[in-house]
Amino acid sequence: MDANRDTFETRLKNNARDIEALLDALLSPSAFSDEIARPETLRDAMHYAVLNGGKRLRPFLVVESAALLGGDAEAALRVGAALECVHCYSLVHDDLPAMDDDDLRRGKPTVHIKFDEATAILAGDSLLTYAFDIIAAPETTLADTSKASLVLALARAAGLGGMAGGQALDLAAEKQAPDEAGIIRLQAMKTGALIRFACEAGAVISGSLAEDRRRLRAFGEKIGLAFQLADDILDLTSDAATMGKATGKDAARGKGTLVALRGMEWAETQLREHVRDAEALLAPYGARASILIAAAHFIADRKS
Repeated sequence: MDANRDTFETRLKNNARDIEALLDALLSPSAFSDEIARPETLRDAMHYAVLNGGKRLRPFLVVESAALLGGDAEAALRVGAALECVHCYSLVHDDLPAMDDDDLRRGKPTVHIKFDEATAILAGDSLLTYAFDIIAAPETTLADTSKASLVLALARAAGLGGMAGGQALDLAAEKQAPDEAGIIRLQAMKTGALIRFACEAGAVISGSLAEDRRRLRAFGEKIGLAFQLADDILDLTSDAATMGKATGKDAARGKGTLVALRGMEWAETQLREHVRDAEALLAPYGARASILIAAAHFIADRKS
């Protein structure tokens, strides 16, 4: 696993570099075809929101899932950039005073602090919209049927029955803590849905069989559960300097988490089980899946 981890960390770093270069180009000051103009402050806020650090884990999962199945690398990078726009939009909006009311993100002022609330709202709106632009654009060299499948899957993962719905449940949890099933549902929507899409997208990009898509979707669901469980553990054991954001806020607001409900020992055991289940799902691919398996371990073992 150590050799795999070295390879994984190198590839994660290189992918982050490539994604950031693409996002920088996509958010250039010059208007694209059929755009009238790009207002400077809004463009600056969008650029700040997506290029202020981060591991770029979600686009990495898109790229590596596509690579596992022989998908086009450039198309996968663009789909990964689109997914990162959706993820970053969600962070911008989650940080707003009406939502989680955070002043710090990735160790830097949040967008509404750096700019203002109205600009932050518009930046989030624009990033969400831009994600579908990136997938549909002719520069994403995929068949129209594949693009339509990706747009549908991303919309379902991001919207009412996915991430946005999960945020609504998260806000409701401040008033009435959900039971265990409710917590799992909330986390599968708010956090897990985009991670599930990231892995499933690789099968769509590569035009693979339905079984591959089902297997990668299930892998994404498992590591999504692991991601949130690790996040909840870190929220209790880490600090703001390490995490780059405020910690302990869920407990302070009375929100239920699986760690609070079942205890730290149970959570750590469950985390290991999620990783084992994720590995088992990729067993049919043999050594080709080593990078994605290393990603599952990274998600469980991360410190921020």
